[in-house]
Amino acid sequence: MSAVVAAARGWIGTPYVHQASCRGAGCDCLGLLRGLWRDVYGAEPEAVPAYTADWSEPSGEERLWSAAARHLIPKALEPAAPGDVLLFRMRDGGVAKHLGVQADCGSAPSFIHAYSGRGVVESALTPPWARRLVARFAFPERM
Repeated sequence: MSAVVAAARGWIGTPYVHQASCRGAGCDCLGLLRGLWRDVYGAEPEAVPAYTADWSEPSGEERLWSAAARHLIPKALEPAAPGDVLLFRMRDGGVAKHLGVQADCGSAPSFIHAYSGRGVVESALTPPWARRLVARFAFPERM
């Protein structure tokens, strides 16, 4: 199991709290990734400005995708690897605004994410989720 997956599983059960990033107390999907970065690498690579739940839907700007591309390594959608960062578009025509971490691959793929109303959970990467997947990234090698 990758260090990122092990760290992410340690966040399971954390309540969903918009803009938060504190294991056990609360986080959103970006907060989970921020916390994983701190767990694995130390200090976060950049300060995160305040953001609304709709992200950049009104402007159509792919802010989350751009930020991921600045700090993570872009990959093809396949093949999947444990620890990959997944970026989802939650509706057709909308900006990509949900993140998760690939946990298991193969015949029963899963991912860990902070989901509104549920908190941090490990979910099956079912066809409805897979259809929303628009980008895959790898964490950089240890810095």
